[in-house]
Amino acid sequence: MRDKIKDLFLESIQVKEELLRTGIDRIIEMTELIIDCFKKNGKVILFGNGGSASDSQHIAAEFIGRFKKDRAAMPAIALTSNSSVLTSLANDYGYEVIFAKQIEALGQKNDVVIGISTSGKAKNVACAIKQAKKMGLKTIALTGGDGGELAKLADISLLVPSTVTARIQEAHITIGHIICELVEQALC
Repeated sequence: MRDKIKDLFLESIQVKEELLRTGIDRIIEMTELIIDCFKKNGKVILFGNGGSASDSQHIAAEFIGRFKKDRAAMPAIALTSNSSVLTSLANDYGYEVIFAKQIEALGQKNDVVIGISTSGKAKNVACAIKQAKKMGLKTIALTGGDGGELAKLADISLLVPSTVTARIQEAHITIGHIICELVEQALC
């Protein structure tokens, strides 16, 4: 068991080391986009399925509450939080549109939309990115592996260099934390 734990830590470290080599420019682009969004009174809208839904809520909470500094709240919303909206949309229209319909209702000029999918193949996440682009909103995709359809749709895509869901999710939350810290530092 000790060797397995060591191997898992090393695998996670290797993914992050590869991101360190290849992802910094994308993280800077994402951060600058979000800083500009907040400066223009926009909000960050996040969504994903399963663990990516949790990551969306986690990152939204960091912007609204605080990351490291006590400061004014920054507007962010996770589209995964309202079970009544999610279940009514899934029941009435189908699961593919649960995020797109919310983007249609809540998205406004200067907002940044962040779709999270470990594979990039989540149809409802891709559908929402398409809706956001149709509305002229800036879009970000956090994904992994080859990025699937999602990576091709977003204005800025960051593909975590792994096909292991757990390693991708660990990297996504690290990326989210880095962005939150940089945004907070720039605006506060």
